[in-house]
Amino acid sequence: MPSIQRNVAQSSQKTIQKRREGRDTDGLVNKDNSDSSVSKETPHVAGGSARVSILILLAIFTCSASFMYLVYRNFPELSEDEMEKIKIPRDMEDAKALGTVLSKYKDTYYTQVLVAYFATYIFLQTFAIPGSIFLSILSGYLYPFPLALCLVCLCSGLGASFCYLLSYLVGRPMVYKYLTERAQKWSQQVENNRDHLINYIIFLRITPFLPNWFINITSPVINVPLGVFFIGTFLGVAPPSFVAIKAGTTLYQLTTAGEAVSWFSLAILGVFAVVAILPVCYQKKLKQKLE
Repeated sequence: MPSIQRNVAQSSQKTIQKRREGRDTDGLVNKDNSDSSVSKETPHVAGGSARVSILILLAIFTCSASFMYLVYRNFPELSEDEMEKIKIPRDMEDAKALGTVLSKYKDTYYTQVLVAYFATYIFLQTFAIPGSIFLSILSGYLYPFPLALCLVCLCSGLGASFCYLLSYLVGRPMVYKYLTERAQKWSQQVENNRDHLINYIIFLRITPFLPNWFINITSPVINVPLGVFFIGTFLGVAPPSFVAIKAGTTLYQLTTAGEAVSWFSLAILGVFAVVAILPVCYQKKLKQKLE
């Protein structure tokens, strides 16, 4: 009898142990399945988020384009030939044709022309649409130099800031999906220059190392403050705008936008870039000596 009881106890213990192992195995299987499902769902969620962002962006663009339509509806009545010239300039010939029409109506309809120029420039900057360089050149033809420079810097600063806010609102998923590697590299540069970020942004605006659209879109993602971003942009676009506006005074002698840039103007831009980055280098060396 004792031996039988021992055998029964041993068999029951084995049965309990097998049941426990079975539950553990099921738990592991379920856990693996849940992990795999998460890994499968993550790209789907990211893709869905990017699609939603694109839809929101299209809706905002449609509203902005409608506003631009209302601005041009308030423009003075034009002839058919003049209407054909009222478009976003894509080359120097378009800029000359647009300048001819705007200069004709600028004195009589000063406010309407100024508002149309201002709104168009900001619209192009906000949605990173090419053509603002021709508007910068055109400002030198239409307005006195101080007003033209202030107007271009303000439009650039506001347009870039609106692009910044747009990216902050809907651009994060698209940056993570399409610009991850480049954004990470620039994020490291921003962190290295966090103490003197305004100088660094001014330097980037003057030099062609990073495209302006890339700076506008990725800045909110890597936590560049909006105030610093606006001031750095406003001051940083001044030297290139100086060159473009100066070229605009001889608009009809130009055949391409490249002719607006001479060796002398490049030297001026180089000097401004050095002046912008010089305090940064000096502070870094001073910090190293003190340490």
